[in-house]
Amino acid sequence: MAAPAAFAQDSGPLRIVVPYAPGGSSDRAARIVADKLGAKLGQTVIVENKTGAGGRLAAQQFKEMDARQNALLLGNPAVMVVAPLVFKDAGYDPEKTFQPVSQVSDYEFGLAVSSAVPVKELTHLLAWLRANPDKANFGVPATGSLPHFFALMTTEKARVNGQVVGYRGSGPLIGDLLGGQVPVAFDTLDTLLPQHEAGKLRILASSGSKRSPFAKDIPTFKEAGLDLVATGWNALFAPAAMPREKVERLGKAIREVMLDPDTRSKFAAAMVTPVASTPAETAAMLKAYRAQWAPVVRKSGYQP
Repeated sequence: MAAPAAFAQDSGPLRIVVPYAPGGSSDRAARIVADKLGAKLGQTVIVENKTGAGGRLAAQQFKEMDARQNALLLGNPAVMVVAPLVFKDAGYDPEKTFQPVSQVSDYEFGLAVSSAVPVKELTHLLAWLRANPDKANFGVPATGSLPHFFALMTTEKARVNGQVVGYRGSGPLIGDLLGGQVPVAFDTLDTLLPQHEAGKLRILASSGSKRSPFAKDIPTFKEAGLDLVATGWNALFAPAAMPREKVERLGKAIREVMLDPDTRSKFAAAMVTPVASTPAETAAMLKAYRAQWAPVVRKSGYQP
């Protein structure tokens, strides 16, 4: 179901605004939460997909919302961390435009190779890339994406020179990886896992602090010999004007939803980790995340 596009209504159902098209990982997370949250609050909760400007359009419109408006934004690192760093004016200030309500998910990145690459371990891959610098091309689903910056983080840590190749989404990236047009890919773990399980590509490492519960056969980067931990996330944010009491009430309801066994089962089926956090914990997570990623983004010199 889609709500009316206008943000101007003062009352009615609670809307969870997703800055991306239906069907993606952010949209799936929002719909799982919305289904449970409506029953918890005793009111209708609707997911509204408002696309444009790489997620910035929805965030910009939240800047104009007043205290009467009943909506939450499903934010991620691209909207809350990367865009404000790479655009001279993103159209919003993530620290002033929004109030954190609750994180809802956490996910890892993975490094995968095509079957044409003669390696089975990360240390072997790094040696192969150093010996074959002309083949050191790393595919990512989009330039300016978190996998892009994670690839830069990884190559710097590994002291490997190479070229990052941006694609128009994960589909074309995986197609070229399977076809041998690009030897190495960085993407979210949930995107890479189906082809890994089918034996069509090999994931050599995942980026969490411990092995993913969805991929226990895949070592972490630390286990594979590279001291590196990085994750992505989805979290719900309220407009700055929303009364604090309401933010706390919504946060409590969302935490209860995220602790519900059925919710956790549905997130696990989507191969992402469900998270329940208070507004204060979500704000602390965001602060730590900015501290980790801002130097990487700035050093990259990336310009949209």
